[in-house]
Amino acid sequence: MAASTTSTNGMNNMLQFMKLIGQLKRVPRTGWVYRKVKDPESVSDHMYRMAMMSLTITDPTVDKDRCIKLALVHDMAECIVGDIAPGDNVSKEEKHRREEATMRHLTGLLQDGLNKEIYGLWEEYETQSSPEARLVKQFDLLEMVLQAHEYEELEGTPGRLQEFFDSTASRFHHPDVLQLVSCLNEERRNHITSAEGAKPSGTSQTTNANPADSHRPTHTS
Repeated sequence: MAASTTSTNGMNNMLQFMKLIGQLKRVPRTGWVYRKVKDPESVSDHMYRMAMMSLTITDPTVDKDRCIKLALVHDMAECIVGDIAPGDNVSKEEKHRREEATMRHLTGLLQDGLNKEIYGLWEEYETQSSPEARLVKQFDLLEMVLQAHEYEELEGTPGRLQEFFDSTASRFHHPDVLQLVSCLNEERRNHITSAEGAKPSGTSQTTNANPADSHRPTHTS
């Protein structure tokens, strides 16, 4: 009877855990909200493409499985604390304190072993203590600028979200990531050039470039 009760409690806790992380699908990325992007992506959307970047990396020295796990866990606390951006005037220390408390609560709903693994992954990313964590941080930034470019395309406003690109300057290092960023930048330059060429003379591209309010990566290294 005791074993059955323990199993039921465990499943109830797992259900609560799944409901909590499900909230990530309804937490919008703050930077896009501040920039008045229509229908901004959720934190869950962001983490999914990061996980796909981890899965499709071609570097044979990379532990893909660990990268995928790190991508799926790194913003998990935002299901409760929300996506805290630099413009929210919350210190790094306070942000970390809130997220750490949330991760302890979330992982406390899980069985021994699994709770330690997930909390350990989050801590590894926070401290950037492994090559995989540092690569996934680059995926975090890459996903952000790729999304910025896509919003510019959808809005028909090439160059409007330049500040997001500026915030990633000199922060990409892995050869595969650098190549993808180069392709992205080339495509974006072409779009901006085409848009400039199509304008009537005497007009100029307006960009919103106040870096103080930009959605720089939620976890800075």
